[in-house]
Amino acid sequence: MSNNVAGVDNTFRRKFDPEEYRELARERERKEEPKGHVQRKPLKHRDYEVNLTSSLGKTQVVTPVAPLSQQAGYYCRVCECVVKDSANYLDHINGKKHQRMLGMSMRAERSSLKQVQERFQVLKKRKDIGAFTEKDFDDRVLKHQEEEEERKRLRREKKKEKKKEAVEEPEMDPDVAALMGFGGFRSSNKK
Repeated sequence: MSNNVAGVDNTFRRKFDPEEYRELARERERKEEPKGHVQRKPLKHRDYEVNLTSSLGKTQVVTPVAPLSQQAGYYCRVCECVVKDSANYLDHINGKKHQRMLGMSMRAERSSLKQVQERFQVLKKRKDIGAFTEKDFDDRVLKHQEEEEERKRLRREKKKEKKKEAVEEPEMDPDVAALMGFGGFRSSNKK
C-alpha cells in the first residue's frame, strides 16, 4: 500500500471574511431597492368581535378530503389555515404572521401628548355619564339570579313532561290488539 492517497485536500479550513459578507449584503440591498420597501401600517384595534362560541356543542363530520374551510377547528380566511382550538386561534390572530398578512407591523402607533390627553377626556366623560353604583350592581346580580331560577324551573318542567310521556301507555287500536292476542292489560278487579 502507498501512503499517497488520491483525493481531496480537506485540511484547509475556510476563514470567515467579514468584508466579503458585507459586500454581499450591500449588493442584495441594491437589488431590492428598486422594488421599494413595503411600509406596513401600525397595529390597530380589531373592528369586529371574535366569536369563539359559534360552533360550540355542534357535531361535524370530518373527512380527509374536505377543503380547509370545512375541516374541524377554526379556519382563518386571511392566512388560509386551520387552527384546532380556541386558545391557539386567538394566539394566531394576534400573532405576527396573521398581522403581516393583514398589512400591519407588530409596532403600535406612537401617540402624541395631545392625543393621550384627548383620550383621557373622552374616557372621563364616559365614566361620568354612566357612573356605576353598588345599587346597579345589586340590581344586575338580582336580575341574573331570577333568570337562572327561571331557566332551572323550565328545565324541571321539561323533565316532568318527559317522565309523564314515558309512563303513559300509547293508545292501541282494539282491532290490532285483538289480532296480536292482547285482550288488554286491565285488572279483573272492577271498582
